[in-house]
Amino acid sequence: MTTYSIALIPGDGIGPEVLREGKKVMDAVAQVAGITWNWKEYPFGAEHWLKHRKGLPTLMSEEDMAALGKHDAVYFGAVGDPRVPESVEQAGALLWMRFYFDQYINLRPAKLLRGVTSPLAGKKAHDINFYVVRENSEDFYIGLGARFSGRQSHEELTLQRALFKARFKVDIDLEPGDEMAYQIGAMTGRGAERVIRYGFELAKRKKLSRVTVVHKANVLTKIYGLWLETADRVAMEYPTIELEKTIVDATTMWFVRRPEWFQVVVAPNMFGDIISDLAASTVGGMGFAPGGNINPDRKAGVSMFEPIHGSAPKHGGLNKANPVATILAGKLMLDHLGEERAAELVEQACEDVLEAGKIRTYDVGGTSSCSAMGDAIAERVLQLRP
Repeated sequence: MTTYSIALIPGDGIGPEVLREGKKVMDAVAQVAGITWNWKEYPFGAEHWLKHRKGLPTLMSEEDMAALGKHDAVYFGAVGDPRVPESVEQAGALLWMRFYFDQYINLRPAKLLRGVTSPLAGKKAHDINFYVVRENSEDFYIGLGARFSGRQSHEELTLQRALFKARFKVDIDLEPGDEMAYQIGAMTGRGAERVIRYGFELAKRKKLSRVTVVHKANVLTKIYGLWLETADRVAMEYPTIELEKTIVDATTMWFVRRPEWFQVVVAPNMFGDIISDLAASTVGGMGFAPGGNINPDRKAGVSMFEPIHGSAPKHGGLNKANPVATILAGKLMLDHLGEERAAELVEQACEDVLEAGKIRTYDVGGTSSCSAMGDAIAERVLQLRP
């Protein structure tokens, strides 16, 4: 029997209730697969910040991060509360965790499950079945930028204008009363290579034949030129897997017109953030969209698994949210830990319950509670005991 230490962060809004159901299913699969979980819950969220850390710029401290790093994985609900600045909960929790543990892969599967209807006409179960591999640590999310205010003095504006021209070789015509902001994306060859290689390795492991690399090199030639050159170089090491390169706007069109074409889609950080939400919509919505923030080297950094739907504060505490995305995030966690058979059982149980149609949450036209969905999936896992 294998034992895993898992950090639980319920968070805000619907986070605690969907994570409760995810844990319930993970406990059921542990009985079936011979796994022991050592759970430890952490209070990081809006209430904890407001009571104990209000005024601090981050949700979690350096000591908190070190404590999380002692676990085998982090199982996450959601953060986001209108009482707390977004910079505290997003940049000061999710983004910091990604950077701190070098979780450079954001893995978001998009699979149309049995019992779920796609908004795209004529799509049957498993017609849509691909992975979005999003680069998770570079691009336009690195926090480099500034904002110039025209309310500053003439001397301050003159200085900022000179600094901007010295850095970017471009002059700006900023007069009193004007404002300007800029945000810079940056990419390294190493950062591009490791995420593209992960995409090819994923295709190889899943016996898939195509990797689609998304870009905007026709306009942003420097940053995405490096991205594509790296893709060409990595692809040469995988002669049995096709490299396809598509501009991001065309990719969004084909996600809708022909999603069954895609197998593994590798995208830079910002584009990956956007297109993975579109991918989720094609398979039934955010209630079926798990995500993994992964450092593939388990010894180098802990990975975190979560639903990608956010905290939905207005639904928090109502026991109505769809927990399937969180349960499937648990499936990704099992995969990451090397428990592939247990992961398969979790997905099968989800599909069996959804296909039976007796338990359905509000987002798919039903009236069942969040806990009822969790109960049904956990029970089905136990019924699948070999």
